[in-house]
Amino acid sequence: MTAIAAPAATLLKTPLYDRCQAAGGKMVDFAGWAMPLRFGSIIDEHHAVRREAGLFDVSHMARLRITGPDAEAMLDRACTRKITGTPVGKVRYSLLCNKHGGVVDDVLVSRTGEESFGVVANASNHAPVVKLLADRAIGLDVAFDDLTERTAMLALQGPKALDIVARVLPGFDAAAMKYYTRDEIALDALDGEPIEISRTGYTGEDGFELVVAAELADKLWLALMAAAEEIGVTLQPCGLGARDTLRLEAGMPLYGHELSEEINPMQAGLGFAVNLKDRDFQGAKAIADAQSDPGGKVRVGLVLDGKRTPREGYPVLNDGQVVGRVTSGCYSPTLERPIAMAYVSSDLAPVGTELEVDLRGAPAPVTVAPLPFYKRDA
Repeated sequence: MTAIAAPAATLLKTPLYDRCQAAGGKMVDFAGWAMPLRFGSIIDEHHAVRREAGLFDVSHMARLRITGPDAEAMLDRACTRKITGTPVGKVRYSLLCNKHGGVVDDVLVSRTGEESFGVVANASNHAPVVKLLADRAIGLDVAFDDLTERTAMLALQGPKALDIVARVLPGFDAAAMKYYTRDEIALDALDGEPIEISRTGYTGEDGFELVVAAELADKLWLALMAAAEEIGVTLQPCGLGARDTLRLEAGMPLYGHELSEEINPMQAGLGFAVNLKDRDFQGAKAIADAQSDPGGKVRVGLVLDGKRTPREGYPVLNDGQVVGRVTSGCYSPTLERPIAMAYVSSDLAPVGTELEVDLRGAPAPVTVAPLPFYKRDA
């Protein structure tokens, strides 16, 4: 995660900017948005999500509505995941690739109606995603609506997230929602205005992502906080710092670190998000070739002892030779040891392979570990 402190006046602000500041958020520049890095201790926020519940403002994420008779066909031409035939209410994790098979972004695509879809993309790739989709829509009957600045998005994550949602939405059976599905319901706390709810997240925990009109964001935040208090749950506001350590423990890639236009899905270990049979999406041929030979390096997990943490860009060594680079690393609050993800030569990727990481001139032994590092109990 790359976050830079900057004057907030130069940055875009989410509808929850004032609420986050009032809650003690340390605001930083993230992809041109003023976002909370933390509200207190990143470790405390991390543990809150693993043990009870955390609330994130993720309104900086790009949100697009795509409608029209050819919306399904257009998305099927753009996404690595098959979109044709997706049921209404289903959410699919997919990738958008360039013609060489490199990843332009990873996205969530949800079917909201027979001829309507939602796409959630990374804030840093907002413009490239819009351009890629527009290019794939040429000659098709498709309409685009960018909802990013007219809506807010909150992520409620943790083992108590379901209890909180059940309190806020007493007439809605959130427990019946399967992972990677979405729905829309009127919320009494928002004077009957609609709320979009999906059972998705980026932490490795159960949870929900909620989208409402921008002017209702503060009311929703307060309603969730009040609901948690009523049932005796501590709902912790969380920032980008905890989101990063949580997703790293869960082995989830982050664009600009584990994903880029120079990395194909097979190298990244994301073959599950690629459907090649009878498909003609952008980059399909290159990805098909990469199935048998990913080329270059592949993504792995690394663990080491002690407390010194590998950081992005640190060299990975084998017999003193550089064989890869760390893409993300942190001290895992849950596992209580340093963890990292890296790209290394495929012959060194098997779990259990002993390597080294150059910690600023001091080689430290590391072991290739299975991803994810952490998996919640079912």
